[in-house]
Amino acid sequence: MKIAIVCYPTYGGSGIIATELGIELANRGHEIHFITYKQPVRLAYLSRNIHYHQVIIQEYPLFHYQPYELALSSKLANTIKSYDIDVLHVHYAIPHAYAGLMAQQMLLEDNIRIPMVTTLHGTDITLVGSHPFYKPAVNYSINKSDIVTAVSRDLRKNTLDIFDIKNEIYHVPNFVKVDKVQNDYKDCDRELMAEPEEKIITHVSNLREVKRIPDVIKVFAKINRKIRSRLIIIGDGPEREKATQLAYELDIRKNILFLGKSDEIDKVLCFSDLFLLPSEKESFGLSALEAMVHGVPVISTNTGGLPEVNKQGYSGFMSDVGDVDDMANNALYLLKNEELLDKFKEQARNLAKTYDLDQIIPDYIKLYEKALVMNEQKLIS
Repeated sequence: MKIAIVCYPTYGGSGIIATELGIELANRGHEIHFITYKQPVRLAYLSRNIHYHQVIIQEYPLFHYQPYELALSSKLANTIKSYDIDVLHVHYAIPHAYAGLMAQQMLLEDNIRIPMVTTLHGTDITLVGSHPFYKPAVNYSINKSDIVTAVSRDLRKNTLDIFDIKNEIYHVPNFVKVDKVQNDYKDCDRELMAEPEEKIITHVSNLREVKRIPDVIKVFAKINRKIRSRLIIIGDGPEREKATQLAYELDIRKNILFLGKSDEIDKVLCFSDLFLLPSEKESFGLSALEAMVHGVPVISTNTGGLPEVNKQGYSGFMSDVGDVDDMANNALYLLKNEELLDKFKEQARNLAKTYDLDQIIPDYIKLYEKALVMNEQKLIS
């Protein structure tokens, strides 16, 4: 198949999933065309089966906000026509599915009808999509998509609760590429991050308010009072300054490393003992899954799709949002018992393997094939 993939090219979970999916599809012989405004961060190479088409937004003083959806829909129509694309797969209902629908309408003028698969990732539903200004457009985009998927059962339920959905929404979870995980770093590399006797606690996110970064700092402060430990925070965002200030106030700033948008997440996770994710909302929790595949138990909240990823008392522990005492107690329960910690590390790794891309990708291929059949039926009718 020739598949066009539209996603955000940044460090966020949706861009990672879309890029890894496209790369694996290309490895299996499909022709993949990424269409976005910048080459995706995890798209390290282009090949015979992988192509990248940049959406260029022409600056016009007339517009206060430049019309990205217009530029994207035009680029989609031209690419689909030029490369004879079979299936369009967009990640996020808005603006991507909305632009995809515009491209479909333009292509109909040339008697081209292409099916569109829309994957819902969370923010497009629970935050932006539920806003009254955008809700009609999101509702329309979902109902007009040929196939719709959601990355967690919780997100699927929320979508059906918030919107008036006529379409079936298929649950296809996020995934990790297990065979890409590297755990062969030398022991001496660990000394760059912590002393041998220190436990390494890690958090990875875009440091937005919804991630509750102050709770990360508070939980770590309670851990650090009982056990020699170091907190490593990977990512950058608006909450970093607040987190830094809180760390100074709690007198633990010297025990925290802010690594920013690091490309060495695998190395840090390889040496980590626990992963903290005290989010207020998580549609899936991809960062938790990526920690687990490295054998890192997860201390998280029980919100959104996290209970589908982090198994209570097996791969880690979950607490109510804001309950930093319970999260710290759960963390200390593991960190104080090396044998128990090792057991949880192995269990976390084993659970993560059930989300291996090789097990998930057949579901996407079946849905692409279903979309093609549906498209043929529409053409006949």
